[in-house]
Amino acid sequence: MTRTTTDPHTRRPNGSGIVPVLAFAGIVVAVMQTLLVPVIKDLPELLGTSPGNATWVMTSTLLAGAVSTPIMGRLGDLYGKRRMLIASLAVMVVGSLVAGFTSDLLVMIVGRALQGFAMGAIPLGIGLMRDGLPREKLGSAMALMSSSIGVGGGLALPVAALVAQHADWHALFFGSAGLGVVSIVLTLIFVPESPMRAVGTFDAPGALGLSAGLVLFLLPITKGSDWGWTSGTTLGLFGAAVAVLLLWGVMELRVKAPLVDLRTTARPAVLFTNLASIMVGVAFYAVSLVLPQLLQLPASTGYGLGQSMVVAGLCVAPLGLTMMFTAPVYARISAKYGPKVTLMTGMLIIAVGYGAGLGLMSAAWQTIIIAVVLGAGIGLAYSSLPALIIGAVPASETGAANGLNTLMRSIGTSVSSAVIGMVLANTANQVGGVAVPTMHGFRVSFMIATGAVLLGLVFAAFLPGRRAAANAAKPHLVASSDPLSEPAPASASAPAYISTSTSTSADLVTTGFRGRVLTSEGSPVARAKVTLIDRRGRQAGATLSSADGGYALAVPAAGAYVLAVTAGGHGPLASGASHPGDDRSIEMDLALPGATVLA
Repeated sequence: MTRTTTDPHTRRPNGSGIVPVLAFAGIVVAVMQTLLVPVIKDLPELLGTSPGNATWVMTSTLLAGAVSTPIMGRLGDLYGKRRMLIASLAVMVVGSLVAGFTSDLLVMIVGRALQGFAMGAIPLGIGLMRDGLPREKLGSAMALMSSSIGVGGGLALPVAALVAQHADWHALFFGSAGLGVVSIVLTLIFVPESPMRAVGTFDAPGALGLSAGLVLFLLPITKGSDWGWTSGTTLGLFGAAVAVLLLWGVMELRVKAPLVDLRTTARPAVLFTNLASIMVGVAFYAVSLVLPQLLQLPASTGYGLGQSMVVAGLCVAPLGLTMMFTAPVYARISAKYGPKVTLMTGMLIIAVGYGAGLGLMSAAWQTIIIAVVLGAGIGLAYSSLPALIIGAVPASETGAANGLNTLMRSIGTSVSSAVIGMVLANTANQVGGVAVPTMHGFRVSFMIATGAVLLGLVFAAFLPGRRAAANAAKPHLVASSDPLSEPAPASASAPAYISTSTSTSADLVTTGFRGRVLTSEGSPVARAKVTLIDRRGRQAGATLSSADGGYALAVPAAGAYVLAVTAGGHGPLASGASHPGDDRSIEMDLALPGATVLA
């Protein structure tokens, strides 16, 4: 079982530059993903190859990103999230330069695969925010980081289209490399290393097994429409993926420090969040595939909007920009109702956007409306996912758990790309020997996205709600799912190490946790009950906050704990924390949500 220690050589961040710098890193990743979208139809000619082979330029990035994301998350937990973030960006810069200097297909595929390593920046950035920011800033910061993938994509499309129209297309890769270098420099200057470390070893066999299983699974998804969904190659790879992933799962359950803690992943809060993430990924990518093609098709088709590459990019750009502006909205909704409600609200808005889109495809301004509505919904949904994951796992598993969640979104986009690509290909008309997507195909694609997001709503309905938060003092809701870690009542046979101090001074405790209990607006909360709960579900200490909100609790030993806070007129709070067991006092402010009425 992994635990968390604090690296004594790291300094505590003040939070001033962390959020914009990490959000910029997320935008850089999104730019890398979307920079070839404007020239995707021209890739076979540019690389002197067949359309089927040219698709590997996109597929290689997807596969590398899917494989590297959980691995980089785990390495970040073990050796430093900032260190791994910089490493991910550095590999992306190398890949960008490799692709920028070649027109050879195989070398281009290698460069694009190296670019895919940047996908780990999103979960690593979220983990750095959790470890370094005050709680009152964490909600909106994570929302911005999570939605940065859409922001970057929305901004990159028109810019990439402009560059592709007026310059050598290789300039796209040099621009990506330049943004990566800027992101690395900003991270080195403004983002301190996280002091949190998981104690354990890196599970190399688990990494190899997961990589093999993911490649075997995602390869037929991305190439199934070319090979044939019932071909021996496609079915054989799917069968091999199932076998490899099952063997990998059995192995991970027997390893002391697994790459992915499957017991944690099986918790309802984590499992259903990841399932919902797949559906959000499907819905997010569908609009990116449909709207640019609809806008660029010639008006002579009877339904195409006849816009240039640049105008099409500008019409789709509000998708990402709206995601950025929903971050503060998410923070308000989530503080009042919880991230589950925010996720479900976002999914409902997505369903409305796609439903309305079925009748709003006859003018460019209508596509902008679709992009804005879908951007708002996707922004709320994406912003909720890291908060749901972080609230369900110990601090030592933040990087790996968010990496797995990002992987689930990637699987969603992969499935969306394959299924919608197949739909558009099978419903296309041949015009002058060229396959042209039809309006029927566009509408079927929107219906598939609507169905996916409605299924995601079903998954989200099974997530724990505010009633679970009301029982925050009951640690079985947040402690490890390991059977040996089930809660035990505090009794004579299970000593609780209860602190009987209710002093108004937080200076009496010098070893353990200290800080202030605050409202979401930053005002102190007096006489709030702060309870310390260990991993076995036993109360390890309790105290009341002083007039200025101050509290202090001693810890009986090193390990992971939960700080549960209750106060009249405020919703309860349960926050994971870890202590190395030495003589230091870890500062941790606790921000309570607003007043809550529970059924």
